Amino acid sequence: MLRIRGSSRVLAVLGDPIAHSLSPEMHNAAIAGLGLDAVFIPLRVARATLPVALDGCAALGIAGNITVPLKRAAAAHIANLTPLAAALGAVNTFWVAAGALHGDNTDVAGLDEALAMLDAEPPWLVVGAGGSARAVASVAARRGVPLLVSARTAERAATFCAWARSLEGDPDVRPDDAQPVGTVINASPLGLAPGDPDPLPAERWRSAAAALDLVYRPGETAWVRACRAAGLRAADGRGLLVAQGAHAFERFFPGVRAPRELMRAAVARALAT
Repeated sequence: MLRIRGSSRVLAVLGDPIAHSLSPEMHNAAIAGLGLDAVFIPLRVARATLPVALDGCAALGIAGNITVPLKRAAAAHIANLTPLAAALGAVNTFWVAAGALHGDNTDVAGLDEALAMLDAEPPWLVVGAGGSARAVASVAARRGVPLLVSARTAERAATFCAWARSLEGDPDVRPDDAQPVGTVINASPLGLAPGDPDPLPAERWRSAAAALDLVYRPGETAWVRACRAAGLRAADGRGLLVAQGAHAFERFFPGVRAPRELMRAAVARALAT
């Protein structure tokens, strides 16, 4: 059972919106299971006030996660970045050492695991051009997988592709040109709000073999259900949530192995209610 004391270390997830995040349930289950003196809380932080919020975290020694739509803004504010976070210009995990903020991107390792579990076939089509899409581009570059990009506008897609081509490995990245794809990845926020449209028209994804939606909701997202009904191997973002969360947990508590089964069970319980 989680107990909060005056000595308890505080961790947090920062985002806007934040009510959907299951990071607190997941990390608090891990903290309680290991008997650690800590608590993980959600904090709604607007993009305009993120620098102040992060500076406050540094002053208070608070570590945590960054979620949509703040990952790129966090990278711009945190001076001490891992080489991966610096290359992506996106941070989803931060901590304080010697009074200074440090940032990393555990989305890449989490995505790599989630896509491997899905047996993602090339080429990939990613929807979105934000921090999560940058993690997808990094995994594609590491694996040598061609990547197509669909964004809100052609200009955003072209800008994203120009950035992604600078990644190590000389990646093959281009705006979506309607060629057949093996795997479709939704790295946009579409699906978070009830009534959101699908990330892409059905005719664009129906012939793919697999689909990964980085969004998660109770009962899965409508798009994941539609993909599975059409015969695709499909998964929502809960696998990524647990995988990146486990890597982040081990940043928060160096030398402690993240209890993945406890974290996975906590997420499953939360999404079942």
